[in-house]
Amino acid sequence: MTTDTFAAEVLEADKPVLVDFWATWCPPCRAMSPLLADMAAERDDLKIVSVDVDNEQELAVKYGVLGMPTFMLFDNGNQIANLVGARPRKRLESELREALMQQPAGR
Repeated sequence: MTTDTFAAEVLEADKPVLVDFWATWCPPCRAMSPLLADMAAERDDLKIVSVDVDNEQELAVKYGVLGMPTFMLFDNGNQIANLVGARPRKRLESELREALMQQPAGR
């Protein structure tokens, strides 16, 4: 995911998008990678993309990423959740579900 493709891939997506802001030097980020890959393979209702903050500093600054990993959930072009830090899959999915349930129906 790059600054150039962010709008089309995330803001204009036809389903919710979880953006993983990460860095190669971040051990918690690396620990979350297999979990996110599994979620991406298993869930067709959620798109998961990754942004390497070292390569895409403009996006990290624009969205105020201060710690990593940072997970931002977007729906209909709007950021609806900002989750900082590694967490178990069950907790992550619960937080995503809660954020999505607070959105108006009729996607």
